[in-house]
Amino acid sequence: MTATAPTASLSLSVLLRQPVTDSDGHRMGTLADLIVRLREDDYPLVTGLVVAVGSTRVFVSAVDLAALTPERIQLAVSTVDLREFRRREGEVLLSEDVLGHRLIDVSRVAFVKAYDVQLSPVLDGWAATGLDVHRRRWLSLGPRHSAHPPRDWKDFEPLIGHAESAQVRLATGRIPELKPAQIADIIEEATEHEQDELLAQVHEDPELEADVFEELDDDRQSELFKDRSDGEVAEVLGRMQADDAADALMDLPQERRSPVLDLLPEPQRSIVLRLLGYHDLTAGGIMGTDFLALPATVTVADALAAVRGARLLQPQALTVIYTLAPDGTLDGAVSLVHAVQADPEQTLSEVADRSVVVASPGDDIIDVTTRMADFNLLAMPVLSEDRHILGLITVDDALEAAIPEDWSRRGHIAGA
Repeated sequence: MTATAPTASLSLSVLLRQPVTDSDGHRMGTLADLIVRLREDDYPLVTGLVVAVGSTRVFVSAVDLAALTPERIQLAVSTVDLREFRRREGEVLLSEDVLGHRLIDVSRVAFVKAYDVQLSPVLDGWAATGLDVHRRRWLSLGPRHSAHPPRDWKDFEPLIGHAESAQVRLATGRIPELKPAQIADIIEEATEHEQDELLAQVHEDPELEADVFEELDDDRQSELFKDRSDGEVAEVLGRMQADDAADALMDLPQERRSPVLDLLPEPQRSIVLRLLGYHDLTAGGIMGTDFLALPATVTVADALAAVRGARLLQPQALTVIYTLAPDGTLDGAVSLVHAVQADPEQTLSEVADRSVVVASPGDDIIDVTTRMADFNLLAMPVLSEDRHILGLITVDDALEAAIPEDWSRRGHIAGA
């Protein structure tokens, strides 16, 4: 930039359609847009202007900007390239892509709309530093008199939808910072184009993608799988919990189930195949296959070490350590809290509760959830007829199965 910029911040809405003059003060056109380039750890830097010269929109580099104020936009040059502006990879247009568009308030996990963009002077020019996401009342005195101060740009995730900028946005996107259930909520409220951009960010982390698909409602999950190949679906299901993968597989059209099942990696395929044999309204149909079972002769210290090492098991499945008799059948149970408080040198058999409340695979889910509520259980093992552990029902799976679907849906994301 060739001239000293004012220290005050500016509003994009004030600058749009303001006259743009050359170095001699002659009018060249009007400001149509500002171009920024996203940066991973900093605010988006203004790299250029889009100036409307007659019916043509032309590019002017931010380096050629001499003054940027609410009253005056002046260039440091007397001529500009009059070729039609063409957006380059990684460029974001603040008016076209952000102003008036929906974006995600990351801290509140809600959709909002950008009504103005705050620009602030920085060492290397100007940067987009804030967003006004509050609709102005019709009695407002104008863009400079908003009742709500702009919020930090970094609090939001713009959903720009420009294909050529996708790779740059993936590097700066904040969606992976959210919990899988929060991302699922957002996807379920998103438009098709917003959804595509959200899924592109999630796809960069395969484990996160699987977790998000586990949290999606059945209809949206099926809709998203419809546009993916059998191999792509199997890739996601292969990273999901086996019980969730089995449910998702059954929601696929019948002609796709076998091809997708055949593509699942072992041992996931065998586990899913076994789970498919249970009715979905029974204990076998809702149980997961993650649980920690150890010989009763193991010490408490070794059991806690096993808990620490069980990083591939879902945390809900680690609230109870099950003990096994020499023949592999269920012997007892030790809550994680009890294990932490016990003498590390004691064996599990010395601290285990042998009055374990259990379920059979064919038990009705209402009976199961009632039993869990009566005994205040966070988890309940499902046993075969010969008392071998087949799986585990955790309290979250029990609630999801028992509560009516229209009650169990999470609150709607706020729209704009």
